Amino acid sequence: MRVNCLHVAIALIALLVRRSVGFSSTTGGDTFRSSYIEISATAANDDRASYIDNDATISEDNPLRVIIAGGGIGSLVVANSLCINPKMSIQVLEKTDQSKRLAGPIQLGSNALAVIQEMDSSIFKNITSSITSIGDKVNGIKSGITDDWYSQFDLASPCGDIPYSGVMERQTLQQIYFDALPRGVVEYGDAVVSYEINSDGYGVRAITESGRIVHGDCLIGADGIWSSIRSTMRDEPVRGEGSGCTYSGYTVFDGELAYDSIDNGEVGYKVYIGPKQYFVACDIGNGKYHWYAFMAKPEGSSIEEDKPNGTSVYLQNIFEGWAHDIKDIIQSTVEKDIGQRDLYDQAPSKKWTDGNVALLGDSVHTMMPSLCQGGCQAIEDAYVLVEELNSVSSRDEIEIKLRTYARRRVVRSAVVQGLSRFASDIIIRGFDTPAKIRKIEDGTIKFENCNYAGVVTKLLQPILPLFFGIQFTFLFSGWRNNSALDLNSALRLLLVGGAILLICSGIVEESALFAGLGFEGLLGLDLDINIGSVFKTSNDVFDISDIVDAFVHKLVPNES
Repeated sequence: MRVNCLHVAIALIALLVRRSVGFSSTTGGDTFRSSYIEISATAANDDRASYIDNDATISEDNPLRVIIAGGGIGSLVVANSLCINPKMSIQVLEKTDQSKRLAGPIQLGSNALAVIQEMDSSIFKNITSSITSIGDKVNGIKSGITDDWYSQFDLASPCGDIPYSGVMERQTLQQIYFDALPRGVVEYGDAVVSYEINSDGYGVRAITESGRIVHGDCLIGADGIWSSIRSTMRDEPVRGEGSGCTYSGYTVFDGELAYDSIDNGEVGYKVYIGPKQYFVACDIGNGKYHWYAFMAKPEGSSIEEDKPNGTSVYLQNIFEGWAHDIKDIIQSTVEKDIGQRDLYDQAPSKKWTDGNVALLGDSVHTMMPSLCQGGCQAIEDAYVLVEELNSVSSRDEIEIKLRTYARRRVVRSAVVQGLSRFASDIIIRGFDTPAKIRKIEDGTIKFENCNYAGVVTKLLQPILPLFFGIQFTFLFSGWRNNSALDLNSALRLLLVGGAILLICSGIVEESALFAGLGFEGLLGLDLDINIGSVFKTSNDVFDISDIVDAFVHKLVPNES
């Protein structure tokens, strides 16, 4: 039998990806430094002539000049690794002009820590001395109303021989990388706002906010969800209508506090589920916790919604009747330490590169924070990009190496985007307090929360540990990105996860599932593949490498 297997694979991806989502970030990746380098507001001389007839060969005397727009964690990982290569010259341009407090801690999944360990053992050692491990603790989902454990998930078994997941302050992580860089590599105070590709010679001209022109052989856009590099590459606005980034429908409140939890040191993080919202509390070490409250709200509710008694009282009222810990955590958090931000979507795209320019991190695959994989996927981007750029021996190879980087990352990052969105959708739209039937003292039977959502939530309880196991195995095992074969395990995820989403959200009624996802063009890629030669059962795992290779090469071809 012959079927269009590419359509099947894409359809399964689209089922979970729906809309890829990420934090609203008006900066191109926040950075931290106790002092900073001022960039002159006067436009520098345009030394373009030195690039027109530049020798193609890369050497210590004629190094590859890499410009990185944005100073977030992904760009610092790239810069740190490339600076080790004497044939590289690295320049990071960050828009902020002073140190600033960043948005709390960052969770580093086992996949990200494995990458860091592989890339730089000394950096890894410094990180492990500052991180709070959660992979070796109890983690899972609790009922927000009853405070009972609903489902625990095992973060340790999927790790194999790689490090356990952990949490650390984002400032500390960035400072570790910054301290390892040669002085002057990172320049602050002048953002890259656009670029031009030299048509009469090698290189890229990065144009900064002040009008300065910086020349390089390649440009990496790591400047966040509101990316100027992406805007130039795709000829679209940086933000607003037409930018490709739209409001997700979700807002998140968060805060940090010292908290004497009864399970401190035993539980890593807890996700409290309930009707139309959920609450997350995470142990970040040293007796401190970071918490998040996710809910569906109109865009701009942080400004437009009246909170006359403050945000703390507002949230206490919203979570009235939920587990005591939630109200206690909110009450114990200082009002000024509670923040709110809207979350924005960006659909997956095959447009990662433009000649000698490539995107990295949130600029190309923003994602919901549900799986804490945003920074982790930026670190995986950095790992693959460094591998490809370190293999360049001639400037003639840059474009093809960047395309290879994109091919290695496009499928895996899209699936992680989808899983992150899935986690938020399923918890907010599908889950409720689990149904419960119990016998009370007088012998009568009492039915609790036996509505549709409560019954479904209860029925899914034994299925979720299986799904979590597949999910975390996928996340933690594919960090090398050696090929697009990640889709083998992703299909199992998509089949199980898709079934859950169908049951919980009634998504079967959404006939326009593919509309606006950026998959319209992909669905037109017509590959006629013999299903019998592709789906071979071996230890109950599908071998779909033929589909994957064809799929990815259609997405990011070797040549323009």
